[in-house]
Amino acid sequence: MSRPVFSFRPNPENPEHQRAWEILSSVPEGQKNLFLVRAILQEDLAQHLEKLIRKAVREELEGIRLEKALVLAGPGVLKQEVQKPEIPDQMLDFLSQIE
Repeated sequence: MSRPVFSFRPNPENPEHQRAWEILSSVPEGQKNLFLVRAILQEDLAQHLEKLIRKAVREELEGIRLEKALVLAGPGVLKQEVQKPEIPDQMLDFLSQIE
């Protein structure tokens, strides 16, 4: 079975491609595969961590909003009577920009 081959052809007009090529060019020969594997796995881990953070923030915000709604509604109101508000799109957009 032959190994898969990957080809990287950076676009010289794209600043991100230029920077990526500079970084990859600085990696010593014989270590480029290991470098690329680690970079890919690190990106995957970063995406996973972002999802976990988003989930935790959502849960905390829902808890805070629910507590605030109960306080504002008064002591005789049951939790089931208070609707859980949605997280604003602006906050989700802000969180998606944090990397």
